[in-house]
Amino acid sequence: MKFSLLPLSAKDTALALPRALYRLVPIAQQHRVCVWPFVLLLLVSLAALICSCAVGPDYKKPEIVDTPTDYRWKKAEPRDGDIKPEWWLALKDDDLNALVKQAIYNNQQLRIAVSRVEQSRAKARINAAEFFPTLGASPTAMRARNPAIGQILPAGTTDIYAMPLDLSYEVDLWGRVRRSFEAAQAEAAATAANSQNVLLVLTSDVVANYYVLRAYDAQADILQRTLELRKKEVDLQTKRFSAGLISDLDVQRAKAEKSATESDLADIRRRRAETEASLAVLCGQPASNFQIQTKAIIQNPPEIPVGLPSALLERRPDVAAAEREMAARNAQIGVAYAAFFPSVRLTGQGGYVSTDTSDLFSWENHFWAFGPSISIPLFEGGRNAAGVKQARAAYEESVASYRQQVLVAFKDVEVALIQIRFYKEQADSNLDAYKATQRSVFLAAEQYRHGSLNYLDVIEAQRNLLARELEISRIHGQRMVASVKLVEALGGGWSSPQPAK
Repeated sequence: MKFSLLPLSAKDTALALPRALYRLVPIAQQHRVCVWPFVLLLLVSLAALICSCAVGPDYKKPEIVDTPTDYRWKKAEPRDGDIKPEWWLALKDDDLNALVKQAIYNNQQLRIAVSRVEQSRAKARINAAEFFPTLGASPTAMRARNPAIGQILPAGTTDIYAMPLDLSYEVDLWGRVRRSFEAAQAEAAATAANSQNVLLVLTSDVVANYYVLRAYDAQADILQRTLELRKKEVDLQTKRFSAGLISDLDVQRAKAEKSATESDLADIRRRRAETEASLAVLCGQPASNFQIQTKAIIQNPPEIPVGLPSALLERRPDVAAAEREMAARNAQIGVAYAAFFPSVRLTGQGGYVSTDTSDLFSWENHFWAFGPSISIPLFEGGRNAAGVKQARAAYEESVASYRQQVLVAFKDVEVALIQIRFYKEQADSNLDAYKATQRSVFLAAEQYRHGSLNYLDVIEAQRNLLARELEISRIHGQRMVASVKLVEALGGGWSSPQPAK
């Protein structure tokens, strides 16, 4: 899912008025309409375009706080367009692919984000409309009675028909319109980046919850197999008690272990059901109608390359959105400054008026008027100065937010790498502990059968073995989730982005 930026240019839209007026002149001549208002407006708009300036600071990207040298950070250049699409396909799980596809099409948060992109683009187009003049027609037809006033107006009724055209255009001398459009464009780009971030977070949440659910499946499978062994152990101990070989204490201990295993299995099934319900919400489905087939799988986490360049962090949509918000707030400073200066608006009116519809459009009944109006802010009670301070404070806030987002990006990557590293060490240690515990269970059972060890020691060894198996499964799920979080932290994978052309 891609969100393209608004294909509008302030320079092109600023030239739109002179181009439009240039084309209106021959049309006006063809219909015998007076062309002087159009010519005059054309000349004034060209002069304003040439001489105008945009007040307020031009946008410059701020310096980043001290960053780790390992990431080789350079001046920020958002590359959220380099996000690797469908990164989850590399995990090669058909069930997972179907879930992610379902989430992309049905998730309501993603639909909200897409709607916000459309809103921001429409807002930018509304701002772009200020580059053009407003032209409206207000045809009227009325009947009026005139009282007798000496020899000036005779008494009686008169029909009046009018077909006027009203033209208005604000000359953007100080760049208010251009800065407003610049801010709207940056906000639209930021909204698009935020939508990409919603998509990235959604897909990573689906994948992470999927592997948590599969870890529960593996743990449930272990507990189910253990429960079958516990039931056999209860039967065996009951028979031995009936034969008078052991006391009733061993039988009750075996039953207690079976019940404890049943309790653990119920708890794992509860957690799985809760995770499945969370996946249902992510996929835009009612939890009661959503079901994922149980499947205990063990999949090795993907290999992470050594030495991640900072260019990968530039792909993060949240960082790109924060940078574009800075550009928008910077442009708003120029809008606030423009309020200190006079605004010039060119207005014109032309059309036809007559008392009879038969000769309404005759040349003798045409009229026109043209003239500029200037609005000079003389006293605003400190409103304009406060507006500039507010705009500057908003910009400083956006700079701090951007720098904070960069720090969060480094933290997310660092935490994910730490988790991957130490979960790997923990998994290796647990595997060694499992092998040793497995051997101890065998030895304890042998000694118990020979009468040199009591049954409590056997149960304790079996508990340790079950705990090791469950821990191995749990850590494996956490390793997979950590890998997914690294994908999210790097903006969708860890393959190096292509250099900008």
